[in-house]
Amino acid sequence: MAKEIYTRTNQKIFFAGIALDNWRKAEGSAAFNVQALVQAEREAALFHLYGALLGVCHEIAGYYRMSDAAPSRVEAFVQQAVLDGAPSPELAELVELAQQRETWLAQLLAAYAALFQPPREERKAKVDPAMPLITAVSVGEGPVELSVDDIDAWRQQLKTLVLRFREGLSEC
Repeated sequence: MAKEIYTRTNQKIFFAGIALDNWRKAEGSAAFNVQALVQAEREAALFHLYGALLGVCHEIAGYYRMSDAAPSRVEAFVQQAVLDGAPSPELAELVELAQQRETWLAQLLAAYAALFQPPREERKAKVDPAMPLITAVSVGEGPVELSVDDIDAWRQQLKTLVLRFREGLSEC
C-alpha cells in the first residue's frame, strides 16, 4: 500500500471542496449578502482548483525533470511547444484537454482567466446618433455564472486525473 503524499495539490483540492460546501450553505442562507458570499466562494473554488492544477503540473515537471519546472501559470505548461520539448503522456493529456474548448480543463482555465477581466458592457452597434456616448456599466449583469455542480464536477475530474497520474508516475 502506497503512502499518501500530502502535497499542495491535495490541499488545494481539499480547500476547493470546502469552498464548494460554503457556496452551497451560502445559497441556502437568508443573509442579506448572499450574492457576495456566493461570488466569494465561487472565486475561492476556482482559485483552489487552478492551484491544484498548477501543483500537478509541477509534479509532472519535477518527475520528468523538465528544464523549466517552476512556471507560475498553468498556461505555461499546457502548450504544444512545452510538450514537444519534454514529451510525457501526462503532459500530452493536459495539453489535449486544454486545447479543446468543451473539456472541463479548458473551461476551468477560461473561468479562472475571467476572474481577472473587468466588467464590460455588452457590445452593441451604434446606429442612432442620438444614443449617448457614455453609458453606465452594471457589475451585476454579465455572463451566466457557473453552477456549484459544474465546478464540483471539475473538482472530481481533477481529483481523478491527479490520482491516475500519480499512480502512473510511481510505477516507473
